[in-house]
Amino acid sequence: MAEINTLSIKVTKTESSKIHQVDLGNVPFGRVFADHMLVAHYRNGEWIDAEIKPFGNLSLHPATSALHYGQSIFEGMKAYKGANGEPLLFRPYDNFARFNKSAERMCMATVPEELFMDGLKQLVSIDRDWIPTSQGSSLYIRPFMFATDEYVGIKPSDNFTFIIFTCPVGAYYPEPISVKIEEYYTRAAEGGVGAAKAAGNYAASLYPNKLAVEQGYRQLLWTDAKEHKYIEESGTMNVFFVINGKLLTPDIGRDTILKGVTRNSVITLAREMGYEVDERKVEVAEVVQALENGSLTEAFGAGTAATIAHISAIGYRDNRFELPPIAERKVANGLLDRLNEIRLGMVEDTHGWVVRL
Repeated sequence: MAEINTLSIKVTKTESSKIHQVDLGNVPFGRVFADHMLVAHYRNGEWIDAEIKPFGNLSLHPATSALHYGQSIFEGMKAYKGANGEPLLFRPYDNFARFNKSAERMCMATVPEELFMDGLKQLVSIDRDWIPTSQGSSLYIRPFMFATDEYVGIKPSDNFTFIIFTCPVGAYYPEPISVKIEEYYTRAAEGGVGAAKAAGNYAASLYPNKLAVEQGYRQLLWTDAKEHKYIEESGTMNVFFVINGKLLTPDIGRDTILKGVTRNSVITLAREMGYEVDERKVEVAEVVQALENGSLTEAFGAGTAATIAHISAIGYRDNRFELPPIAERKVANGLLDRLNEIRLGMVEDTHGWVVRL
């Protein structure tokens, strides 16, 4: 792992906060940004110039490598306020570990824990007043890194910029969503970068998702690239089905499905709550059959941005299957309540998931 120099993270605070211009009780997702950001640069084999400074635009060379060849990764996590107003981070070390896994797959420098975690904690502490407290809201945290070689040529970059910024957000999906099972386009193939949180994965999904929206759906359920026989994940989250009372989700043994932190949390809590959880390959045919015979009673996505997002309908070819009302969904609603209790510090955190600042 690359080293950071011995200098501490420099802090330059804004002279004029924007927080009084924002209604934290009513913010759209991803369009309002807090006052500060963390920026650090990787040059000559070491991390240098780490600074928390006022949020602002970047200046880039036209030949910046990431703009041409897509060497870029990111993470998503959230901060909440506890009952006494202290900031609470949910599973940041898991996101840190996945960030560096993505970096290795994308041939990028890894970020030292002291830079990532110390910078994250300082940044959230400085902008703690930006953490909203209304139901379903949080401070969304976006760490990302991109290649910065000023060079036109296909090779791994030698230089990188690492940034963390934050934004107060409400629900990513304010309403339950409808999804379509995708049988032509592919999100990820075996041997590819589907298990990395690489920017290009999301760019590749935009066109097929646009087509799905035109057909009346909000998102896709991706299937495997070889046969389009197995469900993999949704566009912004891992996916779960409740069939005959059992929680079913695609396994992550392959390199085509993102190893979701929220996914892992849901599985852990579901088993603690007494639900049987089956992680395995999930055939499209069995999901469709369960929709047809009524044994599929719940479906939902799980992800940092979405948290738990109820799926209201599933489309398959020319058929659209409506699912039972949200109020009847005992499994997903119970899991969401339990997850929120832990993230907000309302119950004992027996897993060590919550980091208090």
